[in-house]
Amino acid sequence: MGMRNNNSTNIIREHCKELILSDAQIADLMNRLLEDIQKGLRKDTHESATVRCFVTYVQDLPNGTEHGKFLALDLGGTNFRVLIITLGEKHFDMKSKIYAIPQNIMIGTGEQLFDHIAECLANFMKEHSLETERLPLGFTFSFPLTQKGLTKGLLEKWTKGFNCSGCVGEDVVQLLKDALARRNDVQIDVCAILNDTTGTLNVMCLATTQFQLPPIGIIGTGSNACYVEKVENAELFDGDKSKPYVIINTEWGAFGDDGRLDFVRTEYDREIDQYSINPGKQLHEKMISGMYMGELARLILVKFTKQGLLFGGNGSDLLYKRGNFFTKYVSEIESDKRGSYMNCRQVLEELGLNHATDQDCSNVRYICECVSRRAAHLVSAGVATLVNKIAQESVTVGIDGSVYRFHPHFHDLIMEKMADLVTPGIKFDIMLSEDGSGRGAALVAAVACRDR
Repeated sequence: MGMRNNNSTNIIREHCKELILSDAQIADLMNRLLEDIQKGLRKDTHESATVRCFVTYVQDLPNGTEHGKFLALDLGGTNFRVLIITLGEKHFDMKSKIYAIPQNIMIGTGEQLFDHIAECLANFMKEHSLETERLPLGFTFSFPLTQKGLTKGLLEKWTKGFNCSGCVGEDVVQLLKDALARRNDVQIDVCAILNDTTGTLNVMCLATTQFQLPPIGIIGTGSNACYVEKVENAELFDGDKSKPYVIINTEWGAFGDDGRLDFVRTEYDREIDQYSINPGKQLHEKMISGMYMGELARLILVKFTKQGLLFGGNGSDLLYKRGNFFTKYVSEIESDKRGSYMNCRQVLEELGLNHATDQDCSNVRYICECVSRRAAHLVSAGVATLVNKIAQESVTVGIDGSVYRFHPHFHDLIMEKMADLVTPGIKFDIMLSEDGSGRGAALVAAVACRDR
């Protein structure tokens, strides 16, 4: 029995080698990503680039001198949030409320959607006795946008189950202003439209006083990144060229959609893509994001179980059902102390795998570690590419996302790998940057007001 278990473990470890990226593969990946970022920044190649590198028109960052009340509107899914943030010299106060968007409005007209948002915004202001004040608002709109300025963004396409008519190609700031004008009961000054990654970067700036140099913001543990670029490198930028920098929203989740990541993708990545709602799209994101990490681990567990290498070849209906191995399971299993399988057994019992041996638990943990490590190394390669591109002596990276927040080793895995990948002499730090989509929107509005 012991020999068979050891043999199974050896076979599993051999098969998992394709999830371990070599130094040469990572170096190749970084070169490809940098080439694609440069294509996205250039006017003549932007349209055909996979990493689009959208100009955000955000050129100034919080420095702690912002004061007053600022509204934020955060729209990115079936719910949206309204927030009021009060910034003072030594204090920061935030109140917020979540509102649902009914299914019929998600697929109705644009006018219906923005009238619903305006009604909720007006109700929020009345609840907080703000209806007599004219307040600045930052609008986080987490759908693909082409920005023409800090307060002008044209919707490229709807995603996430939305399909409102009369919006694609339109300026969503104007649609919001029109809806507010139809009500005429609250006074709001829309100061900025942004995506959640830009917000993450702004939150991070306020969280530390050590910013002398351009930071980087990462959202959703690697699904996207934005960074501060020199204005002269952003060929599509049509704003204030007297300021040296502008934030670029890379949309790097689409890296590899043209096949340039195929050299590190596995059969499991191909299966995840095949059964996703957007096959062939966002391939980089699908290798990293918390949305897919649990399913990636499940596919590997299923393969090894069917080969008789795990659980004595006896799986369960729950294990074999798509989407049933949650990413939080990966974090929980890796949180077990070495030699202890308490969390692992609990997860396996939830999946009807009560017959798992200690050796099975050890192998399950190893598979989870391979999936996590690969994701962390892909994030590291992406961030190091941006850090090296910025080429400043010190850079701080803000990351938001549940995997980074809750996985027991993700931060350390990224830090260790980045130490190998960042150009010698550049200092870097990574910190959690929470609520970029909410607080970040208010901060971008605050900076816009400060600079008027």
